Amino acid sequence: MSSSDRTRILLGVTGGIAAYKSPDLVRRLAERGADVQVVMTAGARQFVTPLTFQAVSGRPTRDDLWDAAAEAAMGHIELARWAELVLVAPASANFLARLANGQAEDLLSTLCLATDAPMAVAPSMNRLMWSNAATQANVSTLRARGVTILGPDEGDQACGEVGPGRMLEPVELAQRAFDLLVRSRELEGLHVVITAGPTREAIDPVRFISNRSSGKMGFATAQAARAAGAKVTLISGPVALDTPTGVRRVNVESAEEMYQAVHRELPTMDIFISAAAVADYRPPQAQPQKIKKTGDTMHLDLVKAPDILASVSADKRRPFVVGFAAETERVEQHAREKLLKKNLDMIAANLVGEGLAFDCDDNALLVLWPGERRMIERAAKADIARQLVVLIAERYRVREAHASRQRAHV
Repeated sequence: MSSSDRTRILLGVTGGIAAYKSPDLVRRLAERGADVQVVMTAGARQFVTPLTFQAVSGRPTRDDLWDAAAEAAMGHIELARWAELVLVAPASANFLARLANGQAEDLLSTLCLATDAPMAVAPSMNRLMWSNAATQANVSTLRARGVTILGPDEGDQACGEVGPGRMLEPVELAQRAFDLLVRSRELEGLHVVITAGPTREAIDPVRFISNRSSGKMGFATAQAARAAGAKVTLISGPVALDTPTGVRRVNVESAEEMYQAVHRELPTMDIFISAAAVADYRPPQAQPQKIKKTGDTMHLDLVKAPDILASVSADKRRPFVVGFAAETERVEQHAREKLLKKNLDMIAANLVGEGLAFDCDDNALLVLWPGERRMIERAAKADIARQLVVLIAERYRVREAHASRQRAHV
């Protein structure tokens, strides 16, 4: 295998006793066909020498953002673009905190901010450091941004305590890293359009009809689709969320604006994922001035809002169409009805209300397609999104293969 054919993995090594396992991880990755570039922090050099990594990787170890020779041609940017996967193992509590807060004070943290490659971290720390609320908040932030958290494992620790915090063993880390790389190419070359968040239907200049959608599930799905190699357009209603890295975002407010934005993308759309909570009804028109309180009751006329999902499914340029169903009862029954009525390829259904789904960082989905069902158990929305994207990619390929066979018989 030539060097140009080998998978390019940037391995970050931070300070911690588990760093002694990282040279073995380099070897395990290389056995699977990876070209590994090691980048160390100052703390990591206290446990393992750069020369050790150079010996097992066959590449000079990088550890200095201020290396005049390497940075003459902006070497840290070159490395960030070179990597097909960034894996940090071990990832200390300090590094997770710096990564979550966007700090770029050394070469490794700078690379992590400058890359658009999939990123994974393998935490390693004392059990109490791992369970600390600050660490868990940092991990939640990283998950929400699409960073994969590998581990940690439980067991005996170097400090003599027992519990969660051990870095996963090199053999398992190498396997999971390559699993990530396979998934990162599942949607390569495809244009995925995702709607997210609520819509706001104006009543007058200060009031509107909306719902409790936070947009988190749609944004997590956009991040997962981008990590799977897709070109992603995210059409979002009003939410307070950062745009996922590498994703093109279109902001809208009303159902009509979202409808128009989706249909502008339709000519180049391969997959449409309708995760937005679009209003079913809206006022016929917004009043030009604020409505004054004049009595004990007020009647508000409503008309149907445009059905974006049904319109895309019925279009002659029809992409692979995935709907969402947020239900408060009889989840599977209502989702199957929607799947059939709107002629969808797939639907992801979940139970909402009473602290479930809306305004939460976790979720659970029942995914249905004709003749099949798959349950994605409760987990962080970023993890749920990755599993959903895997299913979408699988079903998209099945549909495309079927269409290809049909064309061959015409």
